Amino acid sequence: MSAKITFLGQSTFLGESDKGKKFYIDPWLEGNPRCPEQYKKPESVDFMVLTHGHADHISDVIKVFNTNNCNVAGPYELVNLLSEEGNFGDKAVPMGKGGTIHFDSIEVTLTHAMHSSSYNGQYSGEPCGIIIKFENGKTLYHAGDTNVFGDMKLISELYSPDLCLLPIGSRFTMNEKEAALATELLSANRVVPIHFGTFPLLTGTPEQYKKEVEKRKLSTEINVLEPGDSIEI
Repeated sequence: MSAKITFLGQSTFLGESDKGKKFYIDPWLEGNPRCPEQYKKPESVDFMVLTHGHADHISDVIKVFNTNNCNVAGPYELVNLLSEEGNFGDKAVPMGKGGTIHFDSIEVTLTHAMHSSSYNGQYSGEPCGIIIKFENGKTLYHAGDTNVFGDMKLISELYSPDLCLLPIGSRFTMNEKEAALATELLSANRVVPIHFGTFPLLTGTPEQYKKEVEKRKLSTEINVLEPGDSIEI
């Protein structure tokens, strides 16, 4: 059985591991203009993983938590701020870059990202990317909001991600050209482009990203998901 993730617009995903564990990455549901209507109501999940504190990534964390008191993992300062507001108690799982925690047989590791991070005007720690290793041994890399950086080669060497979720929208993250270089540095076999098309300011497009990847003569499989679409890992 494969793990599966469903794209909910911007950088939000609802996932299910190969053994049935459900999770959110960066849950932004109700106010997300690209989130399909049937997904705007939070589902009960086993855990959430967060990349950074901006509203388009964590606006519905507390609402999701209130469905079933699930674990909430992410950057130390951010999780602690959210826990104070949402009373997460021992379900708060603050982490640092390079740290790994386990939800049963699923491994979650935070990686580097280059961006900013604040929550309700407060500093909420450094932004991160996420590595999730599933029970079947397959690995997902969610880059979070970032530009390209050379140490993506280390992410490739250390974690060999089977599927990479890379922002392409420009203005606040990588543009298509930087994302193509990131694809090369990661030796990415499969990529889902994210963080584009939600607002007019996000000018990057999957079409141009594909062209930039082709310029580098990469054989990467690029999967452009519409909100509500799923992909197996």
